[in-house]
Amino acid sequence: MVQGTGSDVGKSLLVAGLARAFANRGLSVMPFKPQNMSNNAAVTVDGGEIGRAQALQARAARVDAINDMNPVLLKPEGETGAQLVVGGRVRGRVGPQDFRTFKQTLLPEVLAAFERLKQACDLVLVEGAGSPAEVNLRQGDIANMGFAIAADVPVILVGDVEKGGVIAQVVGTHAVLMPSERQLIKGFIVNKFRGDAQLFADAMVDIEARTGWLGLGVVPWFEAAAKLPKEDSASLGNWLEAGAKHAHGQERIRIGVLKLPRLSNFDDLDPLMAEDDVQLVLIEPGTAIPGDLDAVVIAGSKSVISDLRVLKAQDWDVDIKAHLNRGGLVVGLCGGYQMLGLRVCDPGGVEGDASEEMGLSLLDVETVLSDDKTLEHVRGIDIESGTMMQGYEMHLGLSEGPARHRPWFRLSDGREDGAIAENGRVMGTYVHGAFASDEFRQVFLAKLRQNRSGGTTYESGIEAALDGLAQHLEKHLDLDALLALAK
Repeated sequence: MVQGTGSDVGKSLLVAGLARAFANRGLSVMPFKPQNMSNNAAVTVDGGEIGRAQALQARAARVDAINDMNPVLLKPEGETGAQLVVGGRVRGRVGPQDFRTFKQTLLPEVLAAFERLKQACDLVLVEGAGSPAEVNLRQGDIANMGFAIAADVPVILVGDVEKGGVIAQVVGTHAVLMPSERQLIKGFIVNKFRGDAQLFADAMVDIEARTGWLGLGVVPWFEAAAKLPKEDSASLGNWLEAGAKHAHGQERIRIGVLKLPRLSNFDDLDPLMAEDDVQLVLIEPGTAIPGDLDAVVIAGSKSVISDLRVLKAQDWDVDIKAHLNRGGLVVGLCGGYQMLGLRVCDPGGVEGDASEEMGLSLLDVETVLSDDKTLEHVRGIDIESGTMMQGYEMHLGLSEGPARHRPWFRLSDGREDGAIAENGRVMGTYVHGAFASDEFRQVFLAKLRQNRSGGTTYESGIEAALDGLAQHLEKHLDLDALLALAK
């Protein structure tokens, strides 16, 4: 089990790299995260949803993503509530206090999923959540030491040197853990080191002396990690920083993304960011939408009505109309598509209290949210160009209206998806992940900059990054020692 001294220390990435490295050694490997909290989710082959990070880890291990890889998923919907997904299926909505009181009852289901994975492969790589040092969350824990003790698995602790104070991170975690928890930790890794790792050798010796844990290596910064999908909004800053590095010159395409509070599945935009001539601009609350954008994207949301109200409070609705008047393009993805319509209604209180909100009135559709959740992989074509695309649907409710007579996609099962405004400059879809299809992405970008040349091959770039990450970890970590601990 890989646990961390905090969030965003690189646990997800390390598990993905280890999965590819051990798969390359001929082992059958599966990832597992007992409890995840993220609005970035993926559809599984068994018709459920799990955290996006576990789907990437499954890909790294060269296996299909299945529900057992992330048995408990919390998807934050508001300041004090979250949707609870168990075994890939929505089980209800919980508040923080509610979850703390009954999450221990989920432990048998978590352990059962873990046991099924154990029976199906040679090696299970388990990822913790946050940090085991959060002692205020210790009671009923199923995400870190609570799971490790119940499942009797050895633990490796990861510290993030980039954040500073990594010695205190690791030693401090040792200090607050109970003796039974300390005994399960067999070693530690220092991650994200920039510069000469030999300069940290004395520090590794010092940490070993203070904790009694084995130092398994110092992992240098891995630049190609920027090409891999991110787990949650904690990574948004690095996500945009990476996207700005290669977009230079007057011919770059600038695409703005609204940073709404419950932004979800923002990895839909990773393939656009990977293009050398595209710059993604994250539009923060309190700032206006820049006037030089080629397109504005409203991405998915875990709380559509709430985020729609925030969008209006920021006056972004006014900015979007000005953007359209300048000839720009507006794209809505899933929840963003719903916001583009005339109205969003939640009569059953799916996202909280029963309510409704007027949309941006840029597409002539209305949306009614319901408990029925669509979860499936899809293939189809962009109707205008005939180019192929594939992705997945993950949404509550349906959108209907005259604009649906001008759909964006035709799916392989004959259904038509999405809508396009009469002017052709406003479009929305329920399909996530369509931009990962190289030919379709190039056709879309050609709408923004005619006669552009080049273009990346996104999926092959992910595979190359995973292979490079595996080689990186083989070089800098003692993987033989890690495998011996697992045995």
